[in-house]
Amino acid sequence: MKNKTLNYFNSNSYHRNYILQVKRILIVLISFILFCCSEKQIYNKTKFEITYPEKFAENGYDGRLLLMISNNNNAEPRFQINDSHNTQIIFGIDVESWKSGETKIFDSNIYGYPIKSIENLKEGEYYVQAFLHKYETFNLSTGYKVKLPKDQGEGQKWNISPKNLYSTPKKVKISKSGTIKMSLENEIPPIESIKDSKYIKHVKIKSEMLSKFWGRDMFLQANVLVPHNFDKNSKDKYPLMIFHGHFPNTFRGFRTEPPTAPKVDTIFNTRFGITGYKYIQEKEAYDLYKNWISDDFPRFIAIEIQHQNPYYDDSYAVNSANLGPYGDAITYELIPHVENLFNGVGKGWGRFLYGGSTGGWEALAVQVFYPKEYNGCFAACPDPIDFRAFTVVNIYEDENAYYHKSYYKKTLRAGMRDGKGIIKSHLIDMNHREMVLGSKGRSGDQWDIWQAVFSPTGTDGYPKPIWDKKSGEIDKNVAEYWKENYDLSYILKRDWNKIGNDLRGKLYIYCGDMDNYYLNNAVVLTEQFLESTKNPYYNGEVDYGNLAEHCWNGDHENPNHISRLRYNTMYLPKIKERLKQSAPKNHNLVNWGI
Repeated sequence: MKNKTLNYFNSNSYHRNYILQVKRILIVLISFILFCCSEKQIYNKTKFEITYPEKFAENGYDGRLLLMISNNNNAEPRFQINDSHNTQIIFGIDVESWKSGETKIFDSNIYGYPIKSIENLKEGEYYVQAFLHKYETFNLSTGYKVKLPKDQGEGQKWNISPKNLYSTPKKVKISKSGTIKMSLENEIPPIESIKDSKYIKHVKIKSEMLSKFWGRDMFLQANVLVPHNFDKNSKDKYPLMIFHGHFPNTFRGFRTEPPTAPKVDTIFNTRFGITGYKYIQEKEAYDLYKNWISDDFPRFIAIEIQHQNPYYDDSYAVNSANLGPYGDAITYELIPHVENLFNGVGKGWGRFLYGGSTGGWEALAVQVFYPKEYNGCFAACPDPIDFRAFTVVNIYEDENAYYHKSYYKKTLRAGMRDGKGIIKSHLIDMNHREMVLGSKGRSGDQWDIWQAVFSPTGTDGYPKPIWDKKSGEIDKNVAEYWKENYDLSYILKRDWNKIGNDLRGKLYIYCGDMDNYYLNNAVVLTEQFLESTKNPYYNGEVDYGNLAEHCWNGDHENPNHISRLRYNTMYLPKIKERLKQSAPKNHNLVNWGI
């Protein structure tokens, strides 16, 4: 057998075939190498050099330097960065003590979104813009020193924040290589304060609790809608309605003048698929005013709270290791101050919470964490209230936030869908955009604020990541911290024997079953526990909008684009029932009929 094998291998015919096959393999390998080399050569070698003029020099700047590239001039590039498929391109780097005259370079080594590197830019004409989001140093009471953006009155929105620097957008031709120079020659001007009116007042206080935590003066503000014919000297006392949600520059959805916008226009609202929405908004705001001043309308105080912070446009109204004691500051500093100024009841039975999305989570969380201080919450389309369904991630059982577990392939997790279930973005892309906007959880956007609110503080003084921002790998120790401190469904179940009696009849939750961010999944899990409660039964309400998107709030009669404008009145019948049950019998609430 051995000799036959040798003879076979030594045969002339086999030898020729063997040599031929080796030659073919070598040709393929050489072709592949040449192809790879040629592909490498077409990568874009363009670099961007960015400076700022001496007129802005202030001993150097800390912050996040951003480079944005757009294929259109429909708006400045800084206003075209988002999670949609139409987003434009952005790259980001941290800067420390950056002085005028010092050049910062963006090249192929800088990470970007949605393309990862400048070298992948196609040749062509683009509009480019550079932007500096400034940071300040905070000396926290925890002993950490952190660098974060200070709100300048805009509600912590990086692309319009006063004192930030930016370049004038310019059209450039990007080829295979070259250098594009840019200068941050513009500074965003201050925000003008909004003046009080007859019905809308703006109350601002220094929070001692927050100031101590942040190591500098920190403030809370309430935009207050006062009752019709309010008289400070009157003996009338009013319930307080707290409308939670994203940063409001003033009290929204209230106007004393009839609509001025045309009933019919050509401006298409992509969210609701209609035109003429500005008129609808103005009409609803004017209708609220007409109700507000009518003789038989129940009198109450309505407020929206400004509690923007260095991480976001909103604190989530709870105490946090990274944001400080916003829950206590709002409940024990701001709320009593407002009630004292405008003749509020000043007791838990006279306070009610409502809101949608972020505001929905806040309404429920505040009611759960301060069960005796408030008399009912109406939580519409709340941010995840059960972390087994943190949108589409189970942070306790899943290993990776971005991919479904699989042996053979990576299946991306959805981040956002439309009302027909069509995926519009993935979690990985949403998080990578934030990673470009700011390192260490400083993007000022949604996933980072959840992390800032819910996480313990890391060894660097910044929020400890729930998952690796780039890979999506979940940190189970952080997940456990989230569970014990902010998983509202779990906390309700864990503490029901302690807080159940104080929450009976106070929990109302609403969500569309086609919520764009899959928030209905957490509501379902929470409902399962609430319906299982005994001694006491929760005696509240959980309801779903059939095929309704974000942010359905319990209205089965009107479309979402209408009902979302009626938060300040739509829950009043249920609030009236709560007041019938809980208001002191000798207390006369104006026009409530109880």
